[in-house]
Amino acid sequence: MTRVVRRVSLFFAVSRLRARALVAGAAGLLMTGAAAQAAMPYVVADLATGRVLFSEDATMPWYPASVTKLMTTYVTLKKVKEGKISFDTPIPISKNATSVPPSKVGLKPGMEITLENAMKIMLVKSANDMAVVIAEGVGGTVDNFAAMMNQEAASLGLHESHFVNPNGLFAEGQQTSARDLAILTRALLLEFPEYAGFFHIGSVKLGNRVMKNTNGLIGRYQGIEGMKTGFICPSGFNLVAVANRNGQRLIAVVLGASSGTDRTLKAAQFLDKGFNGGFGSGLFGGGGGTLQSMPASSVAAPPNMREDICVHRKGAPASEEEAEPQTQASAPPGNEEGRSAPVALAAVSQPSGMAAGPRTLGPRAPLEVVPVYVGRNERSASAPVAANASFTPVMVAKKPVEKGAPKTAAAYAEGSSEAAPGIKVKPADVKPLKAGAIAHGVKAKAGPKHGAVPRRPAVASKAVDLNSEAEPAKALEGKVTAGKHGRVHVEIPVKSKAKTPVKAKAEPKAKPGHKEKVAAEAPPARRKKPASTE
Repeated sequence: MTRVVRRVSLFFAVSRLRARALVAGAAGLLMTGAAAQAAMPYVVADLATGRVLFSEDATMPWYPASVTKLMTTYVTLKKVKEGKISFDTPIPISKNATSVPPSKVGLKPGMEITLENAMKIMLVKSANDMAVVIAEGVGGTVDNFAAMMNQEAASLGLHESHFVNPNGLFAEGQQTSARDLAILTRALLLEFPEYAGFFHIGSVKLGNRVMKNTNGLIGRYQGIEGMKTGFICPSGFNLVAVANRNGQRLIAVVLGASSGTDRTLKAAQFLDKGFNGGFGSGLFGGGGGTLQSMPASSVAAPPNMREDICVHRKGAPASEEEAEPQTQASAPPGNEEGRSAPVALAAVSQPSGMAAGPRTLGPRAPLEVVPVYVGRNERSASAPVAANASFTPVMVAKKPVEKGAPKTAAAYAEGSSEAAPGIKVKPADVKPLKAGAIAHGVKAKAGPKHGAVPRRPAVASKAVDLNSEAEPAKALEGKVTAGKHGRVHVEIPVKSKAKTPVKAKAEPKAKPGHKEKVAAEAPPARRKKPASTE
């Protein structure tokens, strides 16, 4: 765009750039930096009524980035309400979840986390791996969950929205609009008011690690109720914010801002304007009607902002967490006293409309710290099972086997006292058998059947019960042979008085289908834990 065009009035520049955005959506062209800044879609609406106060390009398709997690939350809360899953449900963490790019927590495959803790981390840190954990726990697979997201989008009347993944990482076909996000926000807060606190958590603490909310308005803007941020290079910096002042609750959606600070300040300006009675006024207008009555866009695909956001600038953030606005900056122009003021205490827009000139953010107020943890809680045992629990391996703590304890299937598996899900384990029968018997009430027949050893001159053959304290290991003198059914036979010379016992070696594994289980007196050798696989 030439210098002459850059110097025209803002009104004509916006009109021209909006037309260019339509061409970019149809032809797949990239907008210039000036176009990216001016064509930023937004909408401000009343939460209770859905009335639009003012907007600009509110139905233009846009890459949602991490504000996608609002739809992930909506689908999940519906399933919680239906009883399909609960906040106490432990969800196995898959290799697929741990392999996604940042922002993420970085937990290991095979670990477990409850749905409640996963949601808190996802909404505060904007963790992409936790979004996948939730999607797999609720829908079984990411593809199944994406289908659930699109079904809910259709039922809510979201015209420009389509979802491919639960975290908002770049994918062709993943798109939304400012209008659609405002409708989704209303649905979240009106249908699930009891869970509104999820969106206002200032920070979470996992072990010694404290993760702050990526929403720069929390701790800065008076009456903020939270919601969600988003950033990828093709989308720019997105923000959905909800604030309450004197009983009025407003929704502000800002898409395609040039930085994390820019999106925070723009949202604060729009909220101020809305609370100050800015209905359809100002330069852009766009007020009147409701969110549902806004017509669908004629543009099919969102513009790609990568060149403007991440190529033609230095220091673009690598993740949503790094996109958090600065906590301190210089004083804004026009401040006669030369002080920088927090947004929560000073207006950033004028009642007549958007004020020109740069703005800064003050420091955050102290943030609430909510502890989160990995693993189950005391209610997890009775909670509904996660949709992916049947085919995702779970890492459990390896417990030492006590000496002399019976070797059951549960104790043998990974040294755990719990059996695998869905497998009933019957304790081994350790009642001692009489000599010469192959089972309780059944005597061994003469001859080589059942693994019995024929008698030889001066050699006696008898069966020894390794689990019986009445027949200790010192009885094992002579030649040891293993027979069928897990029986161990020892050939003992009649006149032998050897004092050194020979330790018997039981068969390492009984054949499946045998009714009798014989456990060795010595604990099993420690085995390496198998690597988690999907």
